Amino acid sequence: MEAGLLSAVLGIILLQVEMTTQDLDLQKIAGFWREVGVASSQNLALQTPKRLEALFLTLSGEELTVKAAYNSSGSCETEQIVSSEVNVSGRFVFPGHREIQVIDTDYEQFAILRVSLHWRDKEFHVLKYFTRSLEGEYEPGFWKFRELTADTGLYLVARHGRCAKLLKEASLCPGLR
Repeated sequence: MEAGLLSAVLGIILLQVEMTTQDLDLQKIAGFWREVGVASSQNLALQTPKRLEALFLTLSGEELTVKAAYNSSGSCETEQIVSSEVNVSGRFVFPGHREIQVIDTDYEQFAILRVSLHWRDKEFHVLKYFTRSLEGEYEPGFWKFRELTADTGLYLVARHGRCAKLLKEASLCPGLR
């Protein structure tokens, strides 16, 4: 019963926040983002052996391409996926029943994303906090994230990682993309 109530309250909060992200500037959201925090009410979403460290977003016409850097048991892996749907409300749909919703961003320092995944007949939702920097959390954005996720349940602060650094360096060198 309590879990259902918490989910309902979180859903109302997310709906209110989503309404404020109208007319997302897609050009400004592009670029490097390092994952700093993760919150989910589902334990499975936090205990994956393949940990996301960073994203590099590029726009080409109506497509958003996400290059993700993961730490998989100490090794760096990358994955590149192209959205099947992009709109200015900040919702991006990807193959494999994956969706990203931009909840809040100032474009320059932080972004809070809601990642949804349909897997094994279940919906998984994770809130993620990103910064543009390889160091630090950018306090004002981080406190917004903590406020949004206070009732979510499980919470994890991401580690600083070499995979994020490698992705940022590679994204700055045009010949390595």
